[in-house]
Amino acid sequence: MRENSRIVLASASPRRLELLASAGVEFDVFASDIPEESIPGESPADFALRLARDKAVATAARTEGRWFIGADTIVVCGGEIMGKPADEADAVRMLKKLSGVAHEVITAYAIYDRERDGLICKPVVTKVFFKSLRDDEIAAYVATGCPLDKAGAYAIQGGAAHMVERIDGSYTNVVGLPLCEVVEDLRVLGAL
Repeated sequence: MRENSRIVLASASPRRLELLASAGVEFDVFASDIPEESIPGESPADFALRLARDKAVATAARTEGRWFIGADTIVVCGGEIMGKPADEADAVRMLKKLSGVAHEVITAYAIYDRERDGLICKPVVTKVFFKSLRDDEIAAYVATGCPLDKAGAYAIQGGAAHMVERIDGSYTNVVGLPLCEVVEDLRVLGAL
């Protein structure tokens, strides 16, 4: 691939790397360092969209390539945006809140085309239904350490798979990158 036609994933997330690679996309990785703080009054979707856009554009300013993919995943339950838990107690709190109810996982992605100075930004929403969780089940999962670096304190592809009764929408969106949508937009932009 020519240097000026590279696709760059602006993320160090191993889940996003695996998903994009599983689609046969050739890409480089250059993690962004955008602060992930919401603005008062910002809707959850707008928050995720802003972060995805900022990650793609900021990464384009720092490295070579043509197409830059930024993404951000958040969990929304009862109006609360659940990012990564601050500590184990926060992970327990989040999982108790998710127990027995439906919530939304929003992954916004942005693809910036440096050559055309164009940007595609979209949020993808998946509804996730958790079973009622026992306290010992939550404690055992938190003790694995897995929830501490995951939005909403869980990973559907890992130790929390048994907690999910069903989903309505994209599975890969819940993992961290709505693969169908991203690959289609890369095709539309001429990157694939």
